[in-house]
Amino acid sequence: MIRIIIVDDEPHALEDLEKKIGADGEFDIVARCANAFEAIKEINSKQPDVVFLDIKMPRISGIEMLSMLDKDNMPRIVFVTAYGEYAIEAFKKNAIDFLLKPVKSDRLNITLARLKENHQPQPVVTETFSTDLKFVPCYLGNQYYLINIREVIYAFSSPTTGTHLVTGDDGQEFHTNLPLKVFDDNSQLVRCHRQHVINSDYIKFIEKLENGLGRIHTYGDQTIPVSRNYMDNFPSIA
Repeated sequence: MIRIIIVDDEPHALEDLEKKIGADGEFDIVARCANAFEAIKEINSKQPDVVFLDIKMPRISGIEMLSMLDKDNMPRIVFVTAYGEYAIEAFKKNAIDFLLKPVKSDRLNITLARLKENHQPQPVVTETFSTDLKFVPCYLGNQYYLINIREVIYAFSSPTTGTHLVTGDDGQEFHTNLPLKVFDDNSQLVRCHRQHVINSDYIKFIEKLENGLGRIHTYGDQTIPVSRNYMDNFPSIA
């Protein structure tokens, strides 16, 4: 079975696509999501083979969402779009699969047949639509937020509670469904420890410790560890 997640903010389009895909017994729809917040969580937890991804969604577009996924565990992406011919030509040029809204059964069947032959990830998708991570989808209690990456002081991961962000002068802490390794591709944050990344703009000074270790002190008086493996990221103390 090929595991699929459908992402679309239009309920009718979501239901229609689910019904049409579900009619083929070789596909298992493991989740349906109305926005990128839901989709990131489901993709990270369910690890689908394929994601049918609407491009135009509120707050976080489908293209922006790609920058928030782990590139080492990227599913195959099929874009679902009502975009104009210019965008369609970009898809065609790079052999990226797409469906035009409203999705027609005969065109969908062509896509499904292709997926049966090969549902492995396509690096060309991330290469073509590669964008810097500018905002991080987070939550605090029942409230969802989009945090500007420049406002993140540091991020850390916990085996039991996942990934956390610390922001602003007051050190407000948020949760995010993004794995910590997603931040490694962003120049704003620097890996300093297996479980920590730091925004270099907030580094006040770096203390060199014994045994090749270090400790970052921020302007907000937070301290973040620097492990031996990441000393080269901080040449001033390496």
